[in-house]
Amino acid sequence: MRTVETLLGGEWTASAEWIDVLDPADVRTPIARVPALAAKDVTRAFDHAERGFALWKRTSPFERARVFTDAARLIRERVEEIAADVTAENGKTLAEATGETLKAADFLEYYAGLARQGYGTLLHDVRPNHRTHTQREPIGVILVISPWNDPLITPARKLAPLLAAGNAAVFKPATETPISGLHFARALHDAGLPPGVLNVVTGRTAEIEEALLDDPRIVGITFTGSNAVGNRIRRRLLDRNVRFQGELGGKNASVVLRDADLPAAARAVVAASFGQAGQRCTATSRVVVERPVYEEFTRLLVAAVEALEVGPGNDPATTLCPLSSPRQRDSVLADLARAVAEGATVLTGGGPDTEGERAHGCYVRPTVLGEVTPGMAIWREEVFGPVLALHAVNGFDTAVDAVNDSDFGLAAAVFTRDLSNAYRFADEAECGQVAVNTTTTGWDVHLPFGGFHDSGTAYKEQGEEVLRFSTRVKTVAVHFGG
Repeated sequence: MRTVETLLGGEWTASAEWIDVLDPADVRTPIARVPALAAKDVTRAFDHAERGFALWKRTSPFERARVFTDAARLIRERVEEIAADVTAENGKTLAEATGETLKAADFLEYYAGLARQGYGTLLHDVRPNHRTHTQREPIGVILVISPWNDPLITPARKLAPLLAAGNAAVFKPATETPISGLHFARALHDAGLPPGVLNVVTGRTAEIEEALLDDPRIVGITFTGSNAVGNRIRRRLLDRNVRFQGELGGKNASVVLRDADLPAAARAVVAASFGQAGQRCTATSRVVVERPVYEEFTRLLVAAVEALEVGPGNDPATTLCPLSSPRQRDSVLADLARAVAEGATVLTGGGPDTEGERAHGCYVRPTVLGEVTPGMAIWREEVFGPVLALHAVNGFDTAVDAVNDSDFGLAAAVFTRDLSNAYRFADEAECGQVAVNTTTTGWDVHLPFGGFHDSGTAYKEQGEEVLRFSTRVKTVAVHFGG
């Protein structure tokens, strides 16, 4: 079996125990194994990070930019190998994996450019002959915890800005999908990142959680994952001066108004709902449709969903991949069973896909549910799978109320030809990301990203906004005589 070592202190490291990595398209045979590190190895990772930070924070921003630019080039050169591994361990289509790989390189290039600019502001000073400015400085050692659904782009989104600013990191990839993140680490290592600046901890979370979260050298934790885990981490930090950046759950809605271009809206909703088998935090999982066009839009939507090709991610014909693990498949199927029990109607899909070789994978048929009411769990709780719930409303105001009647607030979209309704929706939707006549997914590297309410914390990701999390502000006043 292929063995993939992890990165600690600039060295590629093995261990006495290993974790098998499975292909969700066929879970019978592991595709690789990675080290199952122990708590003492985690402490060693923080030792390395502490030393790496002392060096990296004093490294020229131009040298940091060079490392990032070279790493981006290496990722682009290795795109076929990396994308194949993303597909193999996560299940997403090769086209999706290729896009994710290239976007990881985009993150490195963007923050290489930002590192060159410097971070600060020149301020007026009331005192004569004084010049005052602010400067942003790195905060220290940051723990990065990434999920299985975007195993390469999420580490890139988190690591690129914090490393570009001069911080060091201990990075814990998801146990199900560690190989993608190790590709990112290898590109940085091969580009000349100093030892200890980035350390990758592969292991079973239950065995190393205490060592990961309780190390006193942590000054910040950035986490993407479920609300349950995110809230547990937040509670653990209550009496510590540790920053927490959380990108948590979502229950994203798309609104289709009566004046919308219905075929275009149906295509966009299908892309947002069923790309990556719905396993994206910004995936559309609720559709609010004005009643006069509900029947026609539903017909167009169901036809588009039934045209999806279910299959393994490495098959070019596949447009709907398997779910990322047996556990995730079973969770989605349980959500579907509960929805039907509560009164939802299955318009298409509604169960597992076990045809032929798919019997050995984690497949769920793309599903559209009708007659869904706001009180049902399928309308209120995150499913994270290829499941879309429809609800009819009377008018714009009722549609906005339906969008905002949620504990979450990550992304929302409206489809309309009316510019007034478009801007009203942008103002009134209680979400961090709002789209008009386009998908709830697809936010580029320079666009601030993050949700409201239970979808996240005040620290945004991406763009320059992320510097609020990964840097601290120092104010400097200089008296120059007289």
